[in-house]
Amino acid sequence: MDTDMTYDETVQYLFNCAPPFQQVGGAAYKEGLSTTIALDNYLGNPHKKFFTIHIAGTNGKGSTSHTLAAILQECGYKVGLYTSPHLVDFRERIKVNGKMASEEYVVEFVQKHKAFFEPLSPSFFELTTAMAFNYFAEQQVDIAVIEVGLGGRLDCTNIITPKLSVITNISLDHTQFLGSTLAEIAGEKAGIMKQGVPVVVGETTPETKRVFCEKATSIGAPLIFAEEEALLLSATPLPQGGFEYNTTLYGTFNGELGGDYQKKNTNTLLSAIARLKECGFAISDDAVRKGFTNVCTKTGFTGRWQTVENSPRIVCDAGHNTGGIKYIVKQLERESKRHTALRIVFGMVNDKDITAVLAMMPANAVYYFTQASIKRAMPADELMVKALPYGLKGTSHPTVQEALEAAKTDSAVSDFIFVGGSCFIVADLLQALEK
Repeated sequence: MDTDMTYDETVQYLFNCAPPFQQVGGAAYKEGLSTTIALDNYLGNPHKKFFTIHIAGTNGKGSTSHTLAAILQECGYKVGLYTSPHLVDFRERIKVNGKMASEEYVVEFVQKHKAFFEPLSPSFFELTTAMAFNYFAEQQVDIAVIEVGLGGRLDCTNIITPKLSVITNISLDHTQFLGSTLAEIAGEKAGIMKQGVPVVVGETTPETKRVFCEKATSIGAPLIFAEEEALLLSATPLPQGGFEYNTTLYGTFNGELGGDYQKKNTNTLLSAIARLKECGFAISDDAVRKGFTNVCTKTGFTGRWQTVENSPRIVCDAGHNTGGIKYIVKQLERESKRHTALRIVFGMVNDKDITAVLAMMPANAVYYFTQASIKRAMPADELMVKALPYGLKGTSHPTVQEALEAAKTDSAVSDFIFVGGSCFIVADLLQALEK
């Protein structure tokens, strides 16, 4: 690699030398922490130079991470935020106070440390995590919100000892790595628990609750179930999107993020904020309310029940497994009552439980089956055939942009268009809209 590589060439190099999970799936998954520890030691243990909050769970990690970051920013803290995957630009993964790491930093990091890491053959996520921790240390952040990549126990973010751990929920996803039952997956997510570090669990089932209780007791981690605290009293959808929340601790305020699942995330967040205060973080009531109201402005968060156009109304959402789709379907039912017709631009990736998701999708919609521009995308024609037994009918389109154009051409102003099924479908949509 020559020294004059551009940012785009550097990102391409990262993808090529260590293909990300989003491109190749299982082949990118690397179990164990030995490479992460080698990289961390080589860089001088940057993760020990700032406080952290660790967020795991099947769904809701992104919304929870971004909202916590927004609240802490409103308090005046310098906040690192590490999330995945990115939708449009690789640097979305690594932010400080809502601002992405610079292109120069990414280029310099690879250039400077390539001779060390190449022989290690790190995975894309291992390399990106090392890059993020190093950046947060250089930027001297006060605290970083760290989202788990996959699972928890063996995820390379798990070298941190956070001030607080959060596990949002458990549903069946990535079963080829994490186990085929909710209890097995809960065991992997519970692997982020650390001795003496409080852990807030957002949602449970009887089988996952038992796993969390056993793990927390065995290592001495204070365990809080957000559902039992019930700090959120009610959530009323707002006409412009988002919700008005009524809470026990902060009265009534508006949350910017849309999507029915935000109610669960908000209840989890209220319990998490209470623990952060107990840990000594100076969090004012006003900062909490403002953080919820300004998540996207503060952090640049996109792709969660996001309205991208208004006549007809077009909404996208990155939810992609049964847990996430369950809430999206409820919302689509509401929207179909308010609008003349429901049109769905839809694609999935090969390693998801496609049949379970298709079985949940509304049959009263017109579908525009499509595929994201990644190798793991299920071909649109194949998805269309798989959808037929579930009464889902429509047409097939080779790209998200073409599918959306077809849906818009067919639409009256009073129709509702939903784009989703995979975060990569949403990524292609947002990229197409930027052009």
